[in-house]
Amino acid sequence: MSAQAQMRALLDQLMGTARDGDETRQRVKFTDERVCKSHLLNCCPHDILSGTRMDLGECSKIHDLALRADYEIASKERDLFFELDAVDHLESFIADCDRRTELAKKRLAETQEEISAEVAAKAEKVHELNEEIGKLLAKAEQLGAEGNVDEAQKVLQEVEKVRTTKKDAEEEYRNSMPASSFQQQKLRVCEVCSAYLGLHDNDRRLADHFGGKLHLGFIQIREKLDQLKKTVVDKQEKRNQERLKRREEREQEERVKKRDREKRGSPSRDREKRGSPSRDREKRGSPSRDREKRGSPSRDRERRRRHRSRSRHEQGSRHKDRERSSRDRSRERSSRDRSRERRDGMNGRSDPRRADDRGSGDF
Repeated sequence: MSAQAQMRALLDQLMGTARDGDETRQRVKFTDERVCKSHLLNCCPHDILSGTRMDLGECSKIHDLALRADYEIASKERDLFFELDAVDHLESFIADCDRRTELAKKRLAETQEEISAEVAAKAEKVHELNEEIGKLLAKAEQLGAEGNVDEAQKVLQEVEKVRTTKKDAEEEYRNSMPASSFQQQKLRVCEVCSAYLGLHDNDRRLADHFGGKLHLGFIQIREKLDQLKKTVVDKQEKRNQERLKRREEREQEERVKKRDREKRGSPSRDREKRGSPSRDREKRGSPSRDREKRGSPSRDRERRRRHRSRSRHEQGSRHKDRERSSRDRSRERSSRDRSRERRDGMNGRSDPRRADDRGSGDF
């Protein structure tokens, strides 16, 4: 990378995408799904393991230092919870690495000669001491590069002590095995990066491995994963506490309001005690209903007129009925008289003596 490109990348990392008003770069926001969230948190395995034996190549998502700067600025104002996406990404990568480690262990178990449990424990102790020596040497080199010479000397003194312990462990391991078997290279799989380590590797080889970019990169990824998990748990607890606090505040406000209403008496209860205006109007009767009950003058006159006309009609009909009944009674009387006269006439012709007797008797 040229010096100009390095300066441009440094400016992007410090100032973000809007450092020079380039609108084309602002089209993609850091919240876009195409942007690698692990890159924004500086823990993408594609960046950490680049240039090593396990180089993963270019990431399928967008990597931009300016977008990382935008995210760092925005994360100070609010929580974006990109840690969840990064945790999922790193967990899948570490799970794949652990799966390769187990396969390598099975392959070694199939190819190497079987040894007793006691000899295997002694060989394991030698491997652990080799690993400790390699880590201490890598730490001493790092301290020396940083300028901490005194600290680096103290670490080297610890290395000498571990070397003495390792020599004793190797001697004990050599005495427990035949000479032909001891000369064979016993391999072991590194639990961190799944690389092969030899039982007879020298200190320089161990220092190169444990201080190498591959091993340190896997350590960085694993530590970053643990840190992100802890951050996610802390944020979730903080969020839950804020929710509980807001809920308690709302409940407290509701209790205070309820207490105030009970002290003052709620308006609904007062209205029930006093009686609402609508109920009072219903009891008293509205003016319109009173007018309907009393009736307006025009309605009263019309009602009286209808009543008089109805009474006249009824009187006329009763008069007619009386006349008709009187006529009927006179007709019946006249008809009875005629019938009686007719019967008397017929009786007088048939029996004149009866008539004489009646006449004499009447006389």
